[in-house]
Amino acid sequence: MNVFKDYYNNKVQLSFLDHPFSKKPKHVWVICRYKDKWLLTDHKERGIEFPGGKVEPGESADQAAVREVMEETGATIQKLYYIGQYKVDGRHDTVVKNVYFAEINALQPQSTYYETKGPVLLKKIPANVKRKNNFSFIMKDAVLESCMLRIKKSYV
Repeated sequence: MNVFKDYYNNKVQLSFLDHPFSKKPKHVWVICRYKDKWLLTDHKERGIEFPGGKVEPGESADQAAVREVMEETGATIQKLYYIGQYKVDGRHDTVVKNVYFAEINALQPQSTYYETKGPVLLKKIPANVKRKNNFSFIMKDAVLESCMLRIKKSYV
């Protein structure tokens, strides 16, 4: 288990075990790969990040991951892999989030991307992403680094 502080100095616990914090997490985050590029989205308030969001009532976390990727990027997932789960002990509440790796098979333009400006394709994630103002705070802690290492070892 990895324990560290996030961008806002909250305690974060990251594990690559099978759902160590919750069998029914309320949030998902999906690290996407499409045609040898990373597929992200440009959130209207937070900046560039991998797609994700809340699990809706009656929906599994896996279903939420597929839906969030479609809504925020227009992409359809070919293969979805559970990578791990992390828990953030925030000032007001605790958030548990599943992290996935998705292989994308199609990217289609859509009339709306909900709270995002749509897809962003990058050949690589910048090494200094922590200091880039156009990237979301979600991309600026050890969750991204740890998950990317795991994905590169196992999938890419």
